[in-house]
Amino acid sequence: QVQVVESEGGLVQPGGSLRLSCGVSGTIGKIMAIRWYRQAPGKEREWVATTTTDNTTNYEDSVKARFIASIDNNNERRLYLQMHSLKPEDTAVYFCEWAIYIDSITYDYWGQGTQVTVSS
Repeated sequence: QVQVVESEGGLVQPGGSLRLSCGVSGTIGKIMAIRWYRQAPGKEREWVATTTTDNTTNYEDSVKARFIASIDNNNERRLYLQMHSLKPEDTAVYFCEWAIYIDSITYDYWGQGTQVTVSS
């Protein structure tokens, strides 16, 4: 059984930093991509970043140059999202999603979500 687990988020002051991690366990096939999303109160879930297995990442414009997503050098089943210069508008529940290719089908596995609050 595939399981995705995210680290705890937290409360951060504006301008601060926070690192999230997301790991996948179980029997998996080929990892195609890992994505981060976030959902703020009263808003739809929005895409934040996509990382492919060559450690290349694309970012949503509002987080570009502030967020860095990377795969753990020693464990391809763990991804980090380092967030810098956090703003109140970054407050949201953050989700990671692993796209995994098994027997000709790509499956999406989601983490449970973790709350990030940016406030003074």
